[in-house]
Formats: sequence, C-alpha cells, structure tokens
Amino acid sequence: MNAPFSNQAPPCDASDDPLDGPSELMDRATGAALAQLTGGLSPASIGAAFGDWLSHLAISPGRQMHLGAKAMRKMLRYADYARDAAVSGDTPPPPCIEPLPQDRRFDDPAWQKAPYNFIYQSFLLTQQWWDAASCDTGGVTPDHEKRVRFAIRQILDTLAPSNFIATNPVVQQRIIETGGQCLSDGFTQFQDDVRRYWTRESPAGAEKFRPGHEVAVTPGEVVYRNHLIELIQYRPTTDKVHPEPLLIVPAWIMKYYILDLSPENSMVRWLVSQGFTVFMISWRNPGAEDRDVTLDDYRRMGVMDALDAVTAITGAPKIHAMGYCLGGTLLSIAAATMARDGDDRLASMTLLAAQTEFSEPGELGLFIDEAQIHFLENMMWSRGYLDSSQMGGAFQMLRSNDLLWSRLIHNYLMGETEELNDLMAWNSDGTRMPQAMHSQYLRRLFLNDDLAEGRYHVDGRSISLSDLRMPIFAVGTERDHVAPWRSVFKIHYLADSPISFLLTSGGHNAGIVSEPGHPHRHYRIRTHRLEDNHIDPDSWLLEAEQHDGSWWPALAAWLAERSSPAEADPPPIGGADRKHRPLGPAPGNYVLMR
Repeated sequence: MNAPFSNQAPPCDASDDPLDGPSELMDRATGAALAQLTGGLSPASIGAAFGDWLSHLAISPGRQMHLGAKAMRKMLRYADYARDAAVSGDTPPPPCIEPLPQDRRFDDPAWQKAPYNFIYQSFLLTQQWWDAASCDTGGVTPDHEKRVRFAIRQILDTLAPSNFIATNPVVQQRIIETGGQCLSDGFTQFQDDVRRYWTRESPAGAEKFRPGHEVAVTPGEVVYRNHLIELIQYRPTTDKVHPEPLLIVPAWIMKYYILDLSPENSMVRWLVSQGFTVFMISWRNPGAEDRDVTLDDYRRMGVMDALDAVTAITGAPKIHAMGYCLGGTLLSIAAATMARDGDDRLASMTLLAAQTEFSEPGELGLFIDEAQIHFLENMMWSRGYLDSSQMGGAFQMLRSNDLLWSRLIHNYLMGETEELNDLMAWNSDGTRMPQAMHSQYLRRLFLNDDLAEGRYHVDGRSISLSDLRMPIFAVGTERDHVAPWRSVFKIHYLADSPISFLLTSGGHNAGIVSEPGHPHRHYRIRTHRLEDNHIDPDSWLLEAEQHDGSWWPALAAWLAERSSPAEADPPPIGGADRKHRPLGPAPGNYVLMR
C-alpha cells in the first residue's frame, strides 16, 4: 500500500554533512565578533523591522500624503511660533509643542530664550513627526513597528540639542560660571569611568557600600552551600516567631542584597523584626565553566535544595516562599512542579515584580525575537555567559534620556559629580548569566511563553500554573520597564488560587525597596477570591483602594494572617541537630564574587 501523500517538506537534517561543523563554527565566531561591535543588538532584527516598515510605507501613497500634510502643518505651526517669538520681546509666547511629561531635558528657563527656544521647539516637532511616521502603517507587524519606533527614538535622543555644547544654554552658562573648569572636571570623570570599565572596577563611590560592611549587614549565617547557592539564615530579633519560615528567592540577574541594603531600608531586617524566620538564597556569580548550567539546574540546586534545607533546619511542615523578578518566575516553576508531584510544603507564594506570562513583556520584549536570541547565543558561545554590561546596556537604552544622556551631560559636560546611594551602588554590582540557562529562559519563556501555555516541561512532563492552590501575594510597580505591572497581573488568569494583588509607586527596584517612613509612597491592594468573577487590570485599578505609605506592612499582615501565631521559639541557626552547621557569617562568599 502506498504511503499517504503529504505536501509537507521533510525536516532539516544536516547531520551527515561533513562541512556542517566548520561552517557553524565560522558563523558563531562571526556572530560573536559582530555582537561585540553592536553591544549585543542584532542588525538582522533591526534590519527586518525597518525593511517591513519601509516596504509597506512605499506602497501606501495615502499614508505618504498624510505624513506630508502632517509635516506641512507642523512647519506652519513652527513658523507662527517663530514669528511670535521674534516680536514678543522679553515675554516669550507659549510654546507650539510641550515636551512629554517624563521629558525633563528642556525644563530650565534658559531654553525659553532665543535662539535656543527655536532649536528645541524644532526638535520636539521633528521628534513628534517621526514617531507618527513610524506608527500605523498598514501591514507592518506590531513587533516590527515597536522596534522601528524604538530605534528612531534612540537616534533622535542621540541628536537632541541638549547633548551638545553649541545648542545647550545650560551647559554654556555652566562653562562661563566655572571658566571652563567643568569641562576639565568632566573629562577627568570620563577618563576615570573608561578606566574603571575596562578594568572592571566599581564606579567611584561604590566603595562606600560594601556588602558585609555598609550594606547586607543583617546578622545571619550561611547554613547551606552547593555549586549554585549559599543559603543564609538570619538571626531572630524577637523572642517569639511564627512557626512557618520564609524563604526568599532573589533573581540571579542581580545580587540578593537589594533586599538587604542599608539597615534602614533592608526588607530582610524589617521582616525579621516582624517575627518571621527568614532564609535568603545568595546565587553564585557564574563564569565560563558554568556555560552548561541549565534553567532546571537553577530550580533543583536553587529553590528545591534551599527548601529541603529550610525544612531540615526548622522542622516546619509549611514554608512561605517569596520570589523577586526572575527569582519569582523560577519560584513559580518550582511551585507548579511541586503541585504536580504532590509536594504541598508551600504555605503561600509571594511574587515581587515577577512575570509568569510573557506575551506582553513591555519594552524589554524589543530585544527578544529569533534573530536577537540567535545573536545573543553567538555572543554567549564565545564566553560561556552573558556579561552584566550587555544586560545593563539594554536596560539603559529603554530609558536613554534618564539613564544615559542626562548622566553624560551632567557628569562630562557640566562636571558635576553624581553621589551614589546604596541602590545605585548595588545596581553597578552586576552578575553574569550562564549560556545554557539564559538561552532556555529567553526561548522557553519570553519567545515561546511555554509556562503560561502549558508547554513547559520539568523532568520530561509538563507543568501548569493552574495546579497552584496556595494563597498568592503579587506585587507590581507603576513604572516598571522590566516587568510591567499589567503583565505581572496576569497571574490572575493562570493560577487557581486566591490572589492579593498590590500595585505600588516606583519602578522595578525602587518600588520594591519601599521601607516604612519613605516619603511620597503609595500603593493599591485588592484580593481576588476563588468565587470572584474575572477582572481586567484597568477595572482593578479603578476598584482597588489607594493607601499612602509603604506597602511592607500590608505584606507582613498578609503573611501573618496565613501563619500560626507568633508564639514559637526561634529555630536554632543551622537546626537543632546541627546537620546544617554554620559555614560562615552573612553575607557569605558568593555575593562577593566579581
């Protein structure tokens, strides 16, 4: 009997091609070299986006006419403004265009004087036209449109008149006031920053915030260590504690002590003072020898080994678990695996700015497509890891006005020294990402969204967040460029659990480090019970009550309600049987690895 007809092409198979190995090696080496020149951004990804946009714009005469008419209207508006400004004397006319609310580049009154008012108004009109030109062209895929808008924004931000001495009146005034000394001071800063970059030294001022000395000083002991983690058990500060301990899983894209910064803003110290026995995972900073460490290795040797150690040390049948950022995503994977396998040790799960669904990852998704991941894989292939400088550069580009150009102007043109605080010093203390793990994370979670779609496999079997039954406390931040709060909110649609969702002011890091007494803070919170109907993020925002102050007390109250009374004696450091005897004081050794 003949085989049924199929019009599908057979799968690619070049396994018997003797040239496959050398050709792949050449391609990888070329890709790695290009990645060093472009900072890890794939020219193919950007090129495909611009090709899509330009080709569709070329066959859209109506769109071209619309943009031409828009340009003409802006030119007429500018001409009217220029005429009024020329005859207005000392009282400038209202601007013909206002900067966006977050754009602070032209706030100084010096920009309202000729000729600088003409310059910055012309720039803003041009910027607005280009943004309109990159939007709403029929046939362009949404992802390509976002990349085109992003690339054009980066180009315009680079060419902004605020970045050049000849067109920045504030810098010119500073040069006059200092007799040019600011330029000399700025050049000295520039030389020092370049030297520190190439020698991998911390930025100036970071020496004031050393882990174990000025930051990460909450008393505790390392009670467990393997190749990937050190587990810290913090010493109690209350006579009695809740019997259920709290395990914190930070992201390994950052060092754990963002949650244990200075004593006055340490979440760890504050939670200990509320009667909780706190354990913290401190991740090893991987090197080239860890290139084959996988995402599942982080689950097994990170979350699961830590849970086993906490159980052995405290004897508690139930444990609260908290995950921050990428650590929260990993904790969700571990929790779903535990639920599948009948492991019910988790009393609750707290997710801090952590995504579990990646279809709308925010502007970070601009760097995630097949071409970009392939490019990153080539770059990691040459080293065995992704360096923190590449990740930091991507985050800076997301907010280039605030994080890049404003710093260059103030430090190098105006010669002003930026005083580091503990959060800024922590942010400069970067970590690396192993090649295998980072590739899996980008492909399986960001690109394919396997966790939310039920395709994520652990030990050869799929897991599902719908198996989760424990109470969940999820925190989003209002100005998060890494994990947008509407994306974090989607845990409502995935887990079959009562979910208390809290939205706090601030960004991805500063919103989480929000100690009691911190000024100008607020938050909203609302609990979604199992019997409640579906609610979307915008409706939630309207219905959730706003509160002033820090959100930490709300978290502590939520944990206390789901714990036994704080009437137990604190467990001994390392456990009563001393099987996990202390290996050294906190913050341990791994956090100090460069």
